[in-house]
Amino acid sequence: MVNQLLKKIESKEYKIGIVGLGYVGLPLMWTFHEKQMPVIGFDIDDHKVDCIESGTPYIKHLGKEMMAKLAASDICEATTDFSRLKKADSILMCVPTPLDHHREPDMRFVTDTTKTVSKNLRKGHLVILESTTYPGTTEELIIPILEEGSGLKAGEDFYVAYSPEREDPGNENFNTAAIPKVVGAHGEDALKLACAMYDTAIVQTVPVSDCKTAEAVKLTENIFRSVNIAMVNELKVIYHAMRIDVHEVLDAAGTKPFGFMKFTPGPGLGGHCIPIDPFYLTWKAREVERPTRFIELAGEINTEMPRYVVQRTLEALNHHRKALNGSKILLIGLAYKPNVDDDRESPTYKLMELFEEMGAEVSYYDPFVPKIRPSREYPHYAGRTSVEWGSDTISAFDAVVISTDHRDVNYKELGEWSSCIVDTRNAMNGYATKKGQLFKA
Repeated sequence: MVNQLLKKIESKEYKIGIVGLGYVGLPLMWTFHEKQMPVIGFDIDDHKVDCIESGTPYIKHLGKEMMAKLAASDICEATTDFSRLKKADSILMCVPTPLDHHREPDMRFVTDTTKTVSKNLRKGHLVILESTTYPGTTEELIIPILEEGSGLKAGEDFYVAYSPEREDPGNENFNTAAIPKVVGAHGEDALKLACAMYDTAIVQTVPVSDCKTAEAVKLTENIFRSVNIAMVNELKVIYHAMRIDVHEVLDAAGTKPFGFMKFTPGPGLGGHCIPIDPFYLTWKAREVERPTRFIELAGEINTEMPRYVVQRTLEALNHHRKALNGSKILLIGLAYKPNVDDDRESPTYKLMELFEEMGAEVSYYDPFVPKIRPSREYPHYAGRTSVEWGSDTISAFDAVVISTDHRDVNYKELGEWSSCIVDTRNAMNGYATKKGQLFKA
């Protein structure tokens, strides 16, 4: 059976099913489509399916041209009918893996999706989880559900693998096709199939010994970033107290051609990976009775950064003989990173919450997020809209806090219009500012 499936992949008759058409699933669909592999996308959201069928962008940085080509394609389709999973040869699960209110893994989306897949599983299917998760998920959670729901046996009747997504939304240098794909699998046959499938569209596959190793690779990548961001955030606070510009220090240190990798500080962590993924390992490590002190300390530092920004804003307003209570605050950037419309886990939301708790009147400006969408974490902000960019609007605020440094923001005009700017991203570097106007945070 494996040889037949490999021939099907080689002849590009192998249909790839992708469950979850968000920031991971949609680029993956496009990547396989570009290499003439037939793709069928599945999502519970009618809106996303309608957008794919009509060629309407719903993730801004992916653009109109891509969506138009997907809509016109005769080898690509999208549906909410999960019974059609039987028509696919492989099923790639790209669903959220958030934390619950106790900061422990919330596996509901993975579990529910796997149960749905199990009801439509047939012999020869290759099932791959792409969501970031704790080591052991595929073997301990996914396979038992699939076997129980289908009556089939993993490794004999169907195949299972794990390949973590490595998306970096808005990164113009690395799209899905250009990022090597780590693949771990349940048995040699599953590994051959998964690597052969990804080899049709991805620059390089990186096979590892098993699923839990691949799961650990993804966590390690994001823990590395979390810890280093925490370090430069802590340095920012220390160097500010010493009247040293942390950005100047990091720029100079970054000229060293070996032994140093530059990270930049900010107002906290955002996105669906860095603020969340380290705690998946922290949770799993309890099972083997091992502490994760370094990881948890990094999380504490990064979580506290919004409070530091609020304190710096309070100091900036005090310099202008104003109180935070009753002041009008404008937050620049709602997305968690520059030049995308992805606002998941954005530290700007925490800043909004903290400023409002202290009596400030808070608005935001973001050309990528004109209206706040409903979310699990901050449902009470849904429906709020970005202010219009203009001299009269911006100058009416008592303080402007730069939370995300979008390139579409006119920082020259901001320097001319605002009397008090709190810059958490060094975005005003190189722009003229008046004495007492700019405060770095």
